[in-house]
Amino acid sequence: MVMGMQVQHTDVLVVGAGPTGLALAVDLARSGVAALVVERSGSLFPGSRGKGLQPRTLEVLDDLGVHEEVRAAGAPYPVGMVWQDGVRAGEHRMFDDVAPDEGAPYAGPWMVPQWRTQEILAARLAELGGGIAFGREVTGVEQDPEAVTVTFAAGAPVRARYAVAADGGRSTVRRALGIGMTGESVDPSPMLVADLRIAGLDRDNWHVFPPADGAGFLAICPLAGTEDFQAVAQFPEGVEPDLSLEGIRAVVAARSHIAPGDVTQVRWASDFRPRAAMADRFRDGRVFLAGDSAHVHSPAGGQGLNTSIQDAYNLGWKLAAVLRGGARESLLDSYEEERLPVAAEMLGLSTRIHRGEARRGAATRQLGLGYRDGALAVETRAGLAEEALRAGDRAPDGIRGGVRLFEEFRGTHWTLLTVGTAAGSAVGSDLPDLSGLPGLAAVRTVRIPSYEAYGDGVFLIRPDGYVGWAGASAEGLASYAAAFTD
Repeated sequence: MVMGMQVQHTDVLVVGAGPTGLALAVDLARSGVAALVVERSGSLFPGSRGKGLQPRTLEVLDDLGVHEEVRAAGAPYPVGMVWQDGVRAGEHRMFDDVAPDEGAPYAGPWMVPQWRTQEILAARLAELGGGIAFGREVTGVEQDPEAVTVTFAAGAPVRARYAVAADGGRSTVRRALGIGMTGESVDPSPMLVADLRIAGLDRDNWHVFPPADGAGFLAICPLAGTEDFQAVAQFPEGVEPDLSLEGIRAVVAARSHIAPGDVTQVRWASDFRPRAAMADRFRDGRVFLAGDSAHVHSPAGGQGLNTSIQDAYNLGWKLAAVLRGGARESLLDSYEEERLPVAAEMLGLSTRIHRGEARRGAATRQLGLGYRDGALAVETRAGLAEEALRAGDRAPDGIRGGVRLFEEFRGTHWTLLTVGTAAGSAVGSDLPDLSGLPGLAAVRTVRIPSYEAYGDGVFLIRPDGYVGWAGASAEGLASYAAAFTD
């Protein structure tokens, strides 16, 4: 710490202004938690990189208040078009089709370039009174029993009750904490990804150029809501991709029918080696890892950005409950307990898709992920069918009795939902009053007629849209709620 320099104080310090850090800051801000976002760069990340928002992530962004902006900024993925010797050789479906389901309002992935997703989240954060401090490179992290102190290459140190490392796969914070990262190379072949302007290429398809003459593949996808294309090219092991305009022109021309001069501009370019890795733990005292600082994916499955935003969504309400809701600090132990297994599962899926061992099917939508085995999931009903909704599962949407469930769930509160016979019985009319329990903050009570997605019963829905407690009656519900408080 620089002697004599005034220390800045905040509840939560978020390191990194990518999708993870911004989503977390938005979630905290809407709960009234003071959060400071710091970013080492001078601006938001400028590239497309994570361009696919999966259905579960769209639900999260809807809850965070940016649904209309995200829908306006993007579009569904185009159908792949395979080219051979300059001729269209046939279509290729990148994703398995999914039938509509009233419990899941978003059926498929939605394409929005990462830079645009960040802009939307940053605007929402500003609307809530928050902001981003750019040019703040972390140089040190120290903890004591009361807070975390973070120092920077420039500017005053920050002392926060909690800190979150959302600063990417090469996380400075993770390294400062000495947390290891275990993983493997998914593919030794270098990859290039670039945002380009290309003249004369239609925007109706995702253009795929299979490998030929020993060269790697090339794929060029129109980026929804922009005039840009995202190009992805694979190279032989040991080759260093040339990221210049001339270098990228040469690659595109050699692997497609596109003339070099038709590539008119390179707006952003990067190279990487596909890798799968996960931090050995997601927490060290008062510091949490989220997003790429905790897990690094191959981009093939479209899971990295989505898993990262959902890390933030899981952590945000818990930090708010401890800092503003009076919940006991042990609630924060559930973050690693719940998110680490999910990250491991999604890492495995991304790797299998990259290697051609799995398709981009239902699992990539992330709607089936849940926390049944976690300490916060308490299921008191017996004899449930295998397919029945259980505590720890995502709570489905639906409209019953003029009530749309996602409208009722939206916000920072818990929802006490009674369904079917429970809603019209003494159970439904004699529910415990949970509103006075600090750990649960506000609780909204909703009653609906029978809904097959839930079955009859009583359900306590967490602020992040997962079932915390479920029972045939309300017996035991008050004890569950009381466990959150000191």
